[in-house]
Amino acid sequence: MEAVKVLLYLLVFPGAIFLFAFSTFAEWFDRKVYARLQNRIGPLHTGSHGLLQPVADFFKLMAKEDIVPAAADKGIFNALPLISFASALAGFLMIPIFRAHLPFTSFPGDLIVILYLLSIPTIIYFLAGWHSTNYFAMLGSFRNLTQLFGYEVPLFLALLAPGMLAGVWQGGIWMPTNWQIAAVGRFYMTHAYLIPVNIIGFVVALIALQAKLERVPFDAPEAETEIVAGALTEYSGKKLALFRLTVDMELVAGSALIAAVFLGGFILQPVMLGSFDISPFLSFILFVLKTLFVVALLSLMRALMGRLRIDQTIAFSWRWLAPLSLVQILISVALKALVRF
Repeated sequence: MEAVKVLLYLLVFPGAIFLFAFSTFAEWFDRKVYARLQNRIGPLHTGSHGLLQPVADFFKLMAKEDIVPAAADKGIFNALPLISFASALAGFLMIPIFRAHLPFTSFPGDLIVILYLLSIPTIIYFLAGWHSTNYFAMLGSFRNLTQLFGYEVPLFLALLAPGMLAGVWQGGIWMPTNWQIAAVGRFYMTHAYLIPVNIIGFVVALIALQAKLERVPFDAPEAETEIVAGALTEYSGKKLALFRLTVDMELVAGSALIAAVFLGGFILQPVMLGSFDISPFLSFILFVLKTLFVVALLSLMRALMGRLRIDQTIAFSWRWLAPLSLVQILISVALKALVRF
């Protein structure tokens, strides 16, 4: 029976099937918000208000011819989409999504592990472009890796900073939460007045996630007007469908992670009902709404910006994002030293 539960957890809820549904819905939501901000309609005809358009796009790609370049390393070329898919799925499975649900993989320090798991797809994109032996793909892959060096450090620092402030005092000794996502979210919903303290880290994490997802203004690695589809230029059919689904899964996982760390995730702010102990269903809806709120902010950023050159992205990351994330850490350390929560 325990094996069946684990299997259902991995494959159904909150596993692959649920993540597929939520990821395609998040893509539809992102495209709709982005379109409205540009005075367009967005997806319209497939399903109600175009709701099934991302699903139709996925299955259409799955039915397309799957071509492998003659000069490519076929084993690696075929395996990379599956590895990227698995890493994004594993990262999402570690995020608590409703009350009374603590993932099998939840442990002190799970936040750090998730960040590493969500870094794997970017490395995979680099390898995909490199092993495609296509000039456009190789150029895109170099941009993937170069951009990684810019946003990754600020993203890590910004997401780890709230965990430095979260904790409890026992016998005059501070007991840290060890960056466990559920514990960090519960701390800030219990101490809701501390949420504004992390506003700098929230903004940095939001911008760094946009760069991680390679969305405007950080879409130089796959700039279609310059290098076709970047690292994925040679991918088609089922493999391209898996890569596109991985991007949607990263969007959901990254947004859910930011929502969990900075906004409490599935936990309701205590000042609203007097307690964060709400029903599992309501807590799940809260998790979805907070995640979509982060997706909407990413869509807004995407609509307001123009594309940056790759050197501008790196300069911006190290000139502004990294120092700001360090400022957030200093604020957390100072508050923890001066105030006992």
